[in-house]
Amino acid sequence: IHGVGLIRYGEFCGTALAQAHARSQHPALISGYLGRSERFDVAMAAFGAAYADQTERDHRALTTAIAAGTVQAISGI
Repeated sequence: IHGVGLIRYGEFCGTALAQAHARSQHPALISGYLGRSERFDVAMAAFGAAYADQTERDHRALTTAIAAGTVQAISGI
C-alpha cells in the first residue's frame, strides 16, 4: 500500500478503532479519563511516528537481508 492507499487504510483503521471504543461499556469514562487537553493526541501522534520509523528500519533490514541472500523471498505476489 502506497500513498493515498496507505492514508485511506489508516483512516479506515482509525474509524474502526473509534467506533469500537464508542461502543464500549463506558465511553463517557474513556472521555473523562482522556480529558480535554491534547496530551493524548500528542502521545498517539508521537507513537505513530516512532512506529512508522521502526517499520521503515525493519523493512530496510529485510530488503538488505533479501539482497544478501540471508532471507529468501518471492517478489511480485
